[in-house]
Amino acid sequence: MSESEALEPLPAAVPVFPLTGAVLLPRGVLPLNIFEPRYLAMVKDAMAATGAASRVIGMIQPKAAGDPPPLYKVGCLGRITEYRETDDGRILVTLVGVSRFRVGAELERDTLYRQVMTDYHGFADDRAEEESLDAASRASLEDALRPYLDARGLAADWEAVQSADDEGLVTALAGALPFDPPEKQALLEAPTLADRAQTLSALMSFAVGPGSGSSGRLQ
Repeated sequence: MSESEALEPLPAAVPVFPLTGAVLLPRGVLPLNIFEPRYLAMVKDAMAATGAASRVIGMIQPKAAGDPPPLYKVGCLGRITEYRETDDGRILVTLVGVSRFRVGAELERDTLYRQVMTDYHGFADDRAEEESLDAASRASLEDALRPYLDARGLAADWEAVQSADDEGLVTALAGALPFDPPEKQALLEAPTLADRAQTLSALMSFAVGPGSGSSGRLQ
């Protein structure tokens, strides 16, 4: 990330897309298939916006059922880096995570979609240089991943896993593995990469259970 990007102002309010199980992390990538009218309008408005609000939306999980559903207190700002309209009226976008935010007041609106004030306090490091793990944390993560995937009959390109940078691996696993929404939220809210890796290792180990190990080599 360049210095100019790191210093780029962030919007004081954002439209939000509440989506259960979808967690976007800083520098993470999230493809979305947009088809509901309110979110089609949201994406088109984001594309047309100027200044700090240009091409950005907030990804956040709903905390419970409701109309509208209550939201978790932390989400992540995403920038639209790819945009394509389909012949059947959908919009396909790719978001790249910019920074987490705390949800402030919800704005009164005349739009179909919800908008909230954003508080970025405590998340300055989200736009800093990529973090690294110590050797023990990285080894613990890989050791937990092997039996977790094996227990589910899943395969992995282990050479790719081992060659991935620390943040890239943690971010990819946090987004892709089928954890419950509260567990996904815990990964999002982990203060540092080391905390997130530790949480990830604990979740995988807990899912496999005590005394379970890898029963074979990952392909």
